[in-house]
Amino acid sequence: MANHGEFQIAEFGFPGPLRDRVVGAILAGRKTSTSSTLVEYSIEDEPLPIIGNMQTVVDSNVAAVATIQTVSVEIVRLADVGLGHAREEGEGFDSVAAWRRGHEAFWHSAEMRDFLNNPDFTVDDETLVVLERFQLLEVLSQADR
Repeated sequence: MANHGEFQIAEFGFPGPLRDRVVGAILAGRKTSTSSTLVEYSIEDEPLPIIGNMQTVVDSNVAAVATIQTVSVEIVRLADVGLGHAREEGEGFDSVAAWRRGHEAFWHSAEMRDFLNNPDFTVDDETLVVLERFQLLEVLSQADR
């Protein structure tokens, strides 16, 4: 488990345009939730998020940009993700279907399949997903990085 200072590292997506867009939404206060497949946590033996834990958000250059705190965690079937969660992702999803299309594209990407060491990885209605809601505690200044 990676740490930056005293907190666990929160990496959103893979480095590049997606992470840059997502981190920008966190810093702007638009993104207050995130989704992961449950299987992702087993790859690096990473513990599930815990309510109250603080994490350091890093950008594509692995520079610390913010501190967030987990406020809720749910594990649900992919089919049971609701519109509230989709909107709280802060990425402009106006429907659960749009949210799911965006996430399936990510989960079915070559990068994710490589990360999971499973070239055929796919999700379906029964796939368990971890829904984490968080609050932005602090945007780190350039001097803090």
